[in-house]
Amino acid sequence: MTTEDATEQGVAEDPTPGRPGGVRTAVEPEYGFPAPLFRVAARIPVPPPFHPRTWRSPLRGTWLTSVFGAVLLVGLPIVILTGLMSYIAYGPQFGQAIPGDVGGLHLPFFDWPTDPSWFYRLTQGLHVVGGMVLTPIVLAKLWSVVPKLFAWPPVTSVAQLLERISLLALVGGILFEFVTGLMNSQYDYSWGFGFYTAHYYGAWVFIAGFVSHVVIKLPTMVRALRSGPHGTGAFARWLHDSPAETEPEPMDSHGLAALDPNRPTLSRRGLLGLVGGGSLLVGVFSIGQTWDAARPLALLSPRGQSYGDGPNDFQINRTLAGSGINPVALGDGWRLRLTGGSGEVSLSRADLAAMPQHTAVLPIACVEGWSTTRTWSGVRLRDLAALAGVPAPDNAFVASVETAGAFARATLQSNQVLDEDSLLALRVGDDDGGPMADLSPDHGYPARVIVPALPGVHNTKWVASIDFRRRGGAA
Repeated sequence: MTTEDATEQGVAEDPTPGRPGGVRTAVEPEYGFPAPLFRVAARIPVPPPFHPRTWRSPLRGTWLTSVFGAVLLVGLPIVILTGLMSYIAYGPQFGQAIPGDVGGLHLPFFDWPTDPSWFYRLTQGLHVVGGMVLTPIVLAKLWSVVPKLFAWPPVTSVAQLLERISLLALVGGILFEFVTGLMNSQYDYSWGFGFYTAHYYGAWVFIAGFVSHVVIKLPTMVRALRSGPHGTGAFARWLHDSPAETEPEPMDSHGLAALDPNRPTLSRRGLLGLVGGGSLLVGVFSIGQTWDAARPLALLSPRGQSYGDGPNDFQINRTLAGSGINPVALGDGWRLRLTGGSGEVSLSRADLAAMPQHTAVLPIACVEGWSTTRTWSGVRLRDLAALAGVPAPDNAFVASVETAGAFARATLQSNQVLDEDSLLALRVGDDDGGPMADLSPDHGYPARVIVPALPGVHNTKWVASIDFRRRGGAA
């Protein structure tokens, strides 16, 4: 039998020395109803990329796909969970999370904690940096299963049709979430839709596909990892083989192994090292966004490594110029209005500076993934609440001098107002006890909110008023 004859019949001569057997035979799938129709379709000659000889990498197979899948099975739930936690941190109970009305897809409402103060920094850092680190692994996993995308016939049973639908949600969802998430972290909004809304609904499509895929494929993954190459159970063997010793995975019903493999130019150890090294490199170049000591390495940060002078040298999401505020409104005539009690209280910046000052070392973290730790000094929010005549508010509505921005106002929970480190900050310093300085105009001068574990955009800058609300008060 010639090679051409063999491959036309679903078999191929094995050209690589040292592999068991001389011929590789494609395993006929189990056809469901109507089986005769599927068998006829399978005999129809098809061109590349549907022809089984198209995909010839000797590294592909169920074992390799299972290795990537096992890593993602650990990493993706962390990215999913921290992403959902970010939505809760925005306070959907106050209608200020985006999107607002999500119907049955809303998450449980509860007060976001202020302790530990680095909680949001941790969860959002894991979400963004973790997603970036997993990107090479996701791409490698998709590469390993690309032959399935062009399998012929496309389906062989109703069960496989359902599996393909779940794969559509999984692959489409993960590509959409990762692409839009990475673009958002780089402030690239080339699309014509709202990021937050699309990312939230896209997440649920991805979650549905991911859960379905895990339920369907988990037994296969476990069996493949346990059996090892050719069913020997020698897991470590494939991680030590050189390219010359690398053997193609055996053919099985999953259709990932090459029917007519090329000679290997890279070992599985080399491939896993390449993918793992890519993830490590992405992590090194992105971790500086959220770890101050590694800021010089933050080459993937869209803002670079320097943001200002002295204590105000930290990230800026929205500049004063970008806010559209007339700087005159922040000058000597600026007043902070406190409401909620029997009357309005008006305070100048000098009045605030004359009140008891509290200093706290707190992180500030943004949804895009960056964070930093600074020393903040100002008046406790609970002292301002008491001054307004509402010592135990149920929430507080903070409004900025800025009026046009999506985050020019925020509602704070009771625990966020009453935390001993929640401040209307006037001054800022490094986290090492160095000299303090007035907030720069870009960082919220004359006063900004800073609350432990609160998303950065809700630490309102250029504060104009705070309305401390009792239960049953205005919403």
